[in-house]
Amino acid sequence: MAKYPFLSDDWFAIVDRLVEDMGAEAPAHADLVMNLVVTDTPYGAEKHLHVGARDGRGHWGIGHVPDADLTVTTDYASAREILLSGDPQAGINAFMGGKVKIQGDLAKLLNQAQVGGAPAGATALAEAILGITE
Repeated sequence: MAKYPFLSDDWFAIVDRLVEDMGAEAPAHADLVMNLVVTDTPYGAEKHLHVGARDGRGHWGIGHVPDADLTVTTDYASAREILLSGDPQAGINAFMGGKVKIQGDLAKLLNQAQVGGAPAGATALAEAILGITE
């Protein structure tokens, strides 16, 4: 299977197809959408995207959404580790190390982390995304 650089336009296109093929159902209690600003990318500019879940569906894509609960800013290497490692501790470590800045409803983020909210089939989707990522 071909591999694509993390957050490249080709990578986004393939991940879109994976989400379409595998679905993006989320638990009903999952209710958090984050805008992400990824700095220091190899593409010469910040990357803006959004991730999360609302109304029983996972949400993700290029660009920011106006109704996000919070905005997270981090560097490319940290974003790669947080989004691809599958390790919830990666985000905490990056935050504690000053590599993640959060603006918005931090209490909602912490609450959602406690109750969980990964989409159904998230493990298979995460493995598929990892499989196409350089």
